[in-house]
Amino acid sequence: MTSSKNGLKAIAIIEAFKGLLALLVGFGLHALAGRNLQQVAESIVSHTHLNPASHFPSVFIHAASSISDRNINLIVIGALAYSLIRFVEAYGLWKAFVWTEWFALVTGAIYLPFEVYEIVSHTHILSISVFLLNVAVVWYMARVLQSKRKERNASTS
Repeated sequence: MTSSKNGLKAIAIIEAFKGLLALLVGFGLHALAGRNLQQVAESIVSHTHLNPASHFPSVFIHAASSISDRNINLIVIGALAYSLIRFVEAYGLWKAFVWTEWFALVTGAIYLPFEVYEIVSHTHILSISVFLLNVAVVWYMARVLQSKRKERNASTS
């Protein structure tokens, strides 16, 4: 049971990190509201010495240039909501609440088809890594829940 709790705590840390990352993106976009986001994106790409003509930097620059102030507010609200969900999930996993174990399994499984599509359409080490991490989380959560079900069935028999 201790290894199960350690695994849940590791996944809780991953979920908290995702929540923190979403929070940083949300606050970062809010701080940049009203500025020329295309210039900011080009500056970031230049500062990191990336080729602006390559795939990911050009997608980043194009996405930044097409965001309106109204859309920034919606993205910030979405980022805040997403981070809140991730923080609640992290807390619940840390405390080993069964409902958050189910929640982690379902939300992780929901992303898998999109991640497979991303790998098929744009194979990249990052998309493969995210997919493999998510598969590991979904597999682990399924294993934890199956183990708890077996324990429950054994105690009622």
